[in-house]
Amino acid sequence: MSRAAVIGEAVRVQGYALAGAVVYPAEDADQARAAWRSLPPDIAVVVLTARAAAWLGEAPQRRDGVLPVVMPP
Repeated sequence: MSRAAVIGEAVRVQGYALAGAVVYPAEDADQARAAWRSLPPDIAVVVLTARAAAWLGEAPQRRDGVLPVVMPP
C-alpha cells in the first residue's frame, strides 16, 4: 500500500501526522533535501510547503512514481 508524506516547516506540516502522513519537518533547504532523499519507496504523494518546493527545485519532478503537491503559501 502506498503512503503520503509531507515536507516543510514544522508549524505547517505537523497536523498531517494525524491523518497518517509521514511528516518531515524542514526549516531550511538542507533539511528539505535530506527529507526528500530519505523518502521510503512506498511514498506515492508528497505534499510540500511552498518554501520546501522552492528549496527542492526540480527534484520532485524527477522522481518517478511520486506525485508532488505544493500547498498554497
